Amino acid sequence: MKYVKIAIIKALPIQDLKAMKIIGIDPGTNIMGYAIIEVITKDDLRLHSLGVVHLSKYGDHYEKLKKIFEKITFLLETYQPNEMAIEAPFYGKNVQSMLKLGRAQGVAIAAGMMVGLNVTEYAPKKIKQSITGSGSASKEQLSSMLLRMLALDKAPSYFDATDALGVAVCHHLQLQSPLNKLMGGKKYKDWKSFLKDNPDRLG
Repeated sequence: MKYVKIAIIKALPIQDLKAMKIIGIDPGTNIMGYAIIEVITKDDLRLHSLGVVHLSKYGDHYEKLKKIFEKITFLLETYQPNEMAIEAPFYGKNVQSMLKLGRAQGVAIAAGMMVGLNVTEYAPKKIKQSITGSGSASKEQLSSMLLRMLALDKAPSYFDATDALGVAVCHHLQLQSPLNKLMGGKKYKDWKSFLKDNPDRLG
């Protein structure tokens, strides 16, 4: 499988890392974005991996879901994050596209739950609000702010990667906030709780 890694910062071996690591996922059926950050201190974040998985070359939808699960499982085994944050699907008018996107998100969540991670879902507006201060910020503005926050020299080639990084940083910010229980995203500790809130994802 081909995927892109951008601006990766070389880190210590996984067994030597003590701080919290968060994996952010931007689910998609053509391109899936991912990011793994490490929280060194409240204001010191380290990027471990950032990139996208290209899925459009797989014609069968179920093959795409398999690749999503395999890639996320690989990332979880490699980086051993403590938390997973995922961007909620943007609901449009195309019902079939939304159904497929919901399945992709469900597979990503299942991969996290399989290894015992708590999974938190954030709406796109919430991510932008947390990072830029405006829920209507553009993707370019979000990318620019993330570059400054993590002291990166180069923006990702795909906004899908930026979105994944954004949801990971958003989760970090919510964990730091005393209001995160009131203003955070939807949390899922097991598959049953996810399906309870999302019965349509089974269709």
